[in-house]
Amino acid sequence: MDIRAIAMGVVFAFMWASAFTSARMIVAEAPPLTALAIRFLISGILGILIARMLGQTWRLTRAQWVATFVFGICQNALYLGLNFVAMQTIEASLAAIIASTMPLLVALGGWLAFGEKVRPLGAAGLIAGVIGVALIMGSRLSGGVDSFGLILCVIGVASLTIATMSVRGATSGGNVLMIVGLQMLVGSSLLGVVAVLTETWQVTWSLRLGLAFAYTTLIPGLAATWVWFLLVNRIGAVRAATFHFLTPFFGVAVAAVFLGETLGHYDILGVAIVALGILAVQISKQVPR
Repeated sequence: MDIRAIAMGVVFAFMWASAFTSARMIVAEAPPLTALAIRFLISGILGILIARMLGQTWRLTRAQWVATFVFGICQNALYLGLNFVAMQTIEASLAAIIASTMPLLVALGGWLAFGEKVRPLGAAGLIAGVIGVALIMGSRLSGGVDSFGLILCVIGVASLTIATMSVRGATSGGNVLMIVGLQMLVGSSLLGVVAVLTETWQVTWSLRLGLAFAYTTLIPGLAATWVWFLLVNRIGAVRAATFHFLTPFFGVAVAAVFLGETLGHYDILGVAIVALGILAVQISKQVPR
């Protein structure tokens, strides 16, 4: 794994993790699915326009179209939709921690579906990451948590795993930014229908809501997704997914700064263990096959 890939992974993890805090701000003042549908509509249109300016086309291969729809449904509609609803009742940091367990699921999926091998050191790193996440979650759960919101986050991370594995087909033929824009429109369409049927338009307008919406639309919504596609294309889904183990650190830190969520001793210990797990996974990938 080269320096550029590591930098891309860290930047992606920060942008992705920060989305939980901005989402928590949004759902406190606006209906979650409606806000998310509008976000994806704006991000998708911007992504497509920029892609066209860069000479990209929406004439995708059949495999790309299938994978783009799967990614749009599983990540945008299910994973993020469920998380937005869940964060009405649970903390942003807890949602970020649950999402960070995805690399283990991706590694398992890579082994079962594609025959990818995970070396012993890499497996130890993944296990260490899970232990670190468990420590952080344990300290949060001891304080009480909404079970329904927790279940939604768990279902969401399973959907994200499927989306991550589908990126293989979506990026193999280029047109990365165009695909990003199209899969956002897929998510926007589905969420929009559900929002119309289930939500009431009731918004508490504020500067914080406006800034949070703009940030989550442009940074986690567009920039982070584009970087993620590029990263998966560069180093593969399993390696790229290990950077999700940084999500607890960035997620807890950003939530503590902007939302005042508590950062305890177990949080710090868990983050340290997670960091060691990431290092072990990266070293294992450098061993000649």
